[in-house]
Amino acid sequence: MYVESVPNRNSPPAILLRESVRIGSKVHKRTLSNLSSWPAAQVDLLRRVLKGEDLIAREQAFQILRSLPHGHVAAVLGTLRHLGLHDLLSRTRCPERDLICALITARILDPRSKLATARGLDEETASSSLAESLHLASATADDLYEAMDWLLPRQERIEQALAKRHLSDGCLVLYDVTSTYFEGHHCPLARFGHSRDERSGNPQIVCGLLTNAEGCPVAMEVFPGNTADPKTVAAQVRKLRERFGLQRLVLVGDRGMLTSARIREDLQPVPGLEWITALRAPAIKKLASDGVLQLSLFDQTDLAEIAHQAFPGERLIACRNPLLAAERARKRGELLAATEKELEKAKAATQRNNRRLRGKERIAVAVGNALGHYKMAKHFHYRIRSNGFTYERNQASIEREAALDGIYVIRTTVPTASASSEQAVRHYKELAKVERAFRSLKSVDLKIRPIHHHLEERVCAHVFLCMLSYYVEWHMRQALAPMLFDDDESAAGEALRTSVVAPAQRSPSAEEKARSKTTGDGMPVHSFQTLLQDLRTVAAHSGEGEQHSGGKPNRIPGRSRTAVGA
Repeated sequence: MYVESVPNRNSPPAILLRESVRIGSKVHKRTLSNLSSWPAAQVDLLRRVLKGEDLIAREQAFQILRSLPHGHVAAVLGTLRHLGLHDLLSRTRCPERDLICALITARILDPRSKLATARGLDEETASSSLAESLHLASATADDLYEAMDWLLPRQERIEQALAKRHLSDGCLVLYDVTSTYFEGHHCPLARFGHSRDERSGNPQIVCGLLTNAEGCPVAMEVFPGNTADPKTVAAQVRKLRERFGLQRLVLVGDRGMLTSARIREDLQPVPGLEWITALRAPAIKKLASDGVLQLSLFDQTDLAEIAHQAFPGERLIACRNPLLAAERARKRGELLAATEKELEKAKAATQRNNRRLRGKERIAVAVGNALGHYKMAKHFHYRIRSNGFTYERNQASIEREAALDGIYVIRTTVPTASASSEQAVRHYKELAKVERAFRSLKSVDLKIRPIHHHLEERVCAHVFLCMLSYYVEWHMRQALAPMLFDDDESAAGEALRTSVVAPAQRSPSAEEKARSKTTGDGMPVHSFQTLLQDLRTVAAHSGEGEQHSGGKPNRIPGRSRTAVGA
């Protein structure tokens, strides 16, 4: 087809849209349309189109005014929607739901204060396409605080929905606690207690996390910072039984939490509730002194079931890990040497020429400080005089402790028909998944600490938000495991273990990924954070030019190498 101008003797030329066809040796023309009424500019554009020319030069057709990182937003927000988490927040869309979705997503992408998050959502200071993806016109810090106030009353309903998804009657439930520190002293929950962050000068809160056997988070509760770990157990039992409606379950907790008192008062009276925990060091020493726990048990195997009258109706599974024994022996040797170094400093103070340390009471304080620094007083004999002191290692005490190196005892009420000895030990070791969740929540990814909120409700809402963020991250890690350094074939690694007591092993594919830094299809392996950084390069462009329609900027997607949760 082509445009032809046909001259008229006394009239303007006729503008015709024609096509030509060769029949034999002759070319025949056929008129398709008369374009004489078209404006000249329009006819010229059609002629250029038919010739295959560009109507507008590429450098003039579109001007990029701004690029916003988009790929990581699409991945996280897509996963959140795929999980239906937005529907758990509220069945109907509302500004509060959109803001909570923004807070959850921002916590994964770039965990910052609420003020900094609000700036990242503002149109003029946006750091990603998150606000546009959620159709948020603007959001102030006060808007985010109000959304948190909106979220907290819905926590129980959301946790019940998560429990319905991931827990079932007779299932295994993992429970552990951690603490995180505060900046400030005005929150009623902020109390001084045992700091796991080595921030004893800061008040803290205690957080208890419930997960299923795979480590998927289901519920999280906040306690005052001076709450002892065992005191949190009763609330979790009530939650599992009354709120989640589980009539039968197996609760797994560490030895510092499921103590004998908690088992007797909080667990044994509850029908259908079994548990798996471990004995503390004094109880293991008692078993050894009573002759029930003997090293000869481990001559042929590394675990054995034993019984003791102090634990009627319960199973005790003694395990010995040689690698753990060697590590404890090494650590004890270093602590003893470090303690002797402190004692030598105290002894030098009693012998110096100037301001010599004198008096039994003053010397006793110095010796006590030296022995207490590394908690090695039980392994030393010492004698204090008015002008000095002597000390020596308590070799008998050291040998008694060394005899139990690498030995731990699992304590459970789960019958053998439901879980063999190996399975019971494996279930207890699943607590490592909760520890992994705490690492992600506190330091690696989500950075729940430090907490700057002052109101008790806001603190609880902040912690719950972080748990929901980890819920999304947990599912993303499962889906993206082949691209990450994470072991996506853990069953293959488990098959390589000679015993459940032996340390866990990574699968050959995970080891190969770590060695080559590439996946099976030749792509680079990422950590979770570097993958999000890589996805940031998929940009959403705002531009203007002749292609605009209705005054709205065109959206041009950038390169895309990974799609998640779309």
